[in-house]
Amino acid sequence: MAGKIEAKLAELGIVLPTPMAPIANYVAYVVTGDLVVVSGQLPAVDGKVAVTGKVSVDVTPEQAAAGARQCFVNVLVHLKAACGGDLDRVRQVVRLGGFIAAPSSFTQHAVVMNGASDLAVAVFGDAGRHARSTIGVPSLPADAAVEVEGMFRIA
Repeated sequence: MAGKIEAKLAELGIVLPTPMAPIANYVAYVVTGDLVVVSGQLPAVDGKVAVTGKVSVDVTPEQAAAGARQCFVNVLVHLKAACGGDLDRVRQVVRLGGFIAAPSSFTQHAVVMNGASDLAVAVFGDAGRHARSTIGVPSLPADAAVEVEGMFRIA
């Protein structure tokens, strides 16, 4: 029987993919007490980075926001694993961190990161409201345009 969060994901038309393995020497998530920290996730679809390049050069802010949304979907994959398959254990999205590959003249980082933040609130309601940092960077692994990491409180 699917829980409330799984039902919400289905309502939003989101099917959680098979998790992508880490591409370097780290683990996808760490559980410590009632906190889960999920490592940065790229906008991967079917094992390939779907949104690449620099925002405002190769990718529009809207495309990058869609990429940030996909990053959060991939964060959810690992969060579900950390919760033993039960996303209803999530009590709060504590913090999201976003990294946006863009030239130094780009200033719409918040617009891009809203792709992830808006989905967090859509999925978890008020428990999805979170603290956040959004940082512009010159490049990301696999030439991804965006990367999103998260911290969650669970039961």
